[in-house]
Amino acid sequence: MTKGILGRKIGMTQVFSENGELIPVTVIQAEPNVLLQKKSVETDGYESIQIGFADKKAVRANKPEQGHATKANTTPKRFVREIRNVNAGEYEIGQEVKVDIFTEGEVVDVTGTSKGKGFQGSIKRHNQSRGPMSHGSRYHRRPGSMGPVAPNRVFKGKMLPGRMGGEQITVQNLEIVKVDAERNILLVKGNVPGAKKSYVKILSAVKGNK
Repeated sequence: MTKGILGRKIGMTQVFSENGELIPVTVIQAEPNVLLQKKSVETDGYESIQIGFADKKAVRANKPEQGHATKANTTPKRFVREIRNVNAGEYEIGQEVKVDIFTEGEVVDVTGTSKGKGFQGSIKRHNQSRGPMSHGSRYHRRPGSMGPVAPNRVFKGKMLPGRMGGEQITVQNLEIVKVDAERNILLVKGNVPGAKKSYVKILSAVKGNK
């Protein structure tokens, strides 16, 4: 069964293992999440739980959000996500989900929104190669050929310049190095997508724990 929690990326640091190995880690602050809703096969066609993280000002929440949170005896949340493949019977609405559901050494998948890079060229955006920069070359950092002459159009899927970043990215099989239940902090080996203070979702790994 899947288990998960929502949190906020604080930044990166490094810790030393017992054998002296240096491990780069991402610090994720995951204050107790509140279980807002349970979904069942009978009512919704699938089974899941909905959890919320980070309080939202009541002024900024609309009436449906306020009513939804009131059922769980909590305040409206800024970051709300569903977790599927869970045994919803083990949970109660209004229950808190804390970092101690994970243990050190466990493997997780972390989902976040990547940093927005704005409008970028095809070299940075799609990792294409540039042309020679000297000796009379007139092809440097452009996208290159647009395709054959015959269709008189550019085919869909052609890798061209455009907006880069700001997409949902999942990094799989990251090891949990430390669980600090007192300060509600998880240390995850390696880097996770997103800027500092951005929201992330941590789920038990789909592949790594088998």
